[in-house]
Amino acid sequence: MTQKLTTALCALLLSAGTAFASGTHSDSHDNDMEIGRPGLAADVTRTVEISMVEPESGGMAYDPSELTFARGETVRFVVTNTGSLDHEIVFDTAEEIMDHAELMMNQPDMRHADPNALTLAPGESGELIWTFSQAGTFQYACLIPGHMDAGMHGPLTVN
Repeated sequence: MTQKLTTALCALLLSAGTAFASGTHSDSHDNDMEIGRPGLAADVTRTVEISMVEPESGGMAYDPSELTFARGETVRFVVTNTGSLDHEIVFDTAEEIMDHAELMMNQPDMRHADPNALTLAPGESGELIWTFSQAGTFQYACLIPGHMDAGMHGPLTVN
């Protein structure tokens, strides 16, 4: 009886973990990250517009294709999906981007609810406010499976 109960409990926990993982992904740790932290509207020093594009020549991209900021700068990002597919933008270290992209390959329906990410349907716009508190070279990318491989990523430098 104990082995049957253990087996049933393990099966229940595994199926519950799968159900939770296939929903939204929300940042469970504090909001300070290596790349910075969520910013406040009152601290915004500039606004940067980013378009998610699907050029007629093929592939996927962001416009602009690279970003540079000063350490300590708080930026309002106005992001618009001008394409015909869902896209997202995630700011993080290159290592975290790659790790998360791999996770997304296994859970393609995952949607982000993180302060450093934004998912947009075709024609939608959204905003992120971010404070770049650490200098370094980071990345922004669309982690929907296949989109980063199609060119939807770029370097983000904080001086």
